[in-house]
Amino acid sequence: MSTATVNVAALAEVGAPPPVLLTVEEAARCLRVGRTTCFALIRTGELESLTIGGLRRVPADAPAAYLARRRAEQGAA
Repeated sequence: MSTATVNVAALAEVGAPPPVLLTVEEAARCLRVGRTTCFALIRTGELESLTIGGLRRVPADAPAAYLARRRAEQGAA
């Protein structure tokens, strides 16, 4: 099974816009967690996602928002 990687720098070189949506695998790589953990975060509502057709996608800004919330929670504790 092949996993596609998003090379934002390479996309910028060819003039392509940055991705708006990530696959769950791409979001997991952004967060440096496994695919199963990423699906668990989605299932609990901690990581925003949406379904398009039969595909689960994560908005490109959702991993950063998740991390910001986690940092704020840990800072408040």
